[in-house]
Amino acid sequence: SQAFIDFRGIQDDFMRKHSSDYFINSRKATYANRAYCIQNPKNFKGYSENIWGLTACDGPGHKRLTINDLEYQFDGYSARGASAKYVNDDGTIAPTAAGGSLPFAPEICEPALQTMWTNYYDQLVGEYGFKDAFNLTFSPKGDDTSGWFDPDYIGIDQGVLLLQLENHRTELIWTILKKNKYLQDGLKKAGFLPTKNKNKLDHEE
Repeated sequence: SQAFIDFRGIQDDFMRKHSSDYFINSRKATYANRAYCIQNPKNFKGYSENIWGLTACDGPGHKRLTINDLEYQFDGYSARGASAKYVNDDGTIAPTAAGGSLPFAPEICEPALQTMWTNYYDQLVGEYGFKDAFNLTFSPKGDDTSGWFDPDYIGIDQGVLLLQLENHRTELIWTILKKNKYLQDGLKKAGFLPTKNKNKLDHEE
């Protein structure tokens, strides 16, 4: 929804109670995603301050492999992510995670996208830009150097990346939909009202 709706400066009842808004919440989630990958509790190859991004995406396939005497379970398409109560992480990174979060935290998302583009251009970038995902730990050749790079693009992931890139550049999509009467009426009916005390919102990452 945030590719279409600019939630800055509006709150529903839940966010009013928590002195926040959904834009700020997404900014925090972006930082949390990156922090988990930097911590890298499962010791996957490649994770770093600029190689991160867990989200729903393709994967190398449902396989269990032993690599350098360590056993790993890999998945195909899966809703990857990490929180206090849920972790689904098999070493697969999706560029759309950073790309879709670009308007929320450009200071960490831009370097991530630039690093993936530069370091893995030949394997990860094609006719339509970033392919869906990659996993540097997975070793289809039975070694520890080959890694897995998705040959496919997924439309929903490409779409949100493009929409959020334009929102970051010009806020075009947000601006157009702010003029849509039906959408604005729907937000009001859902309880969204202008934020009264913007300077009191919890902006901490």
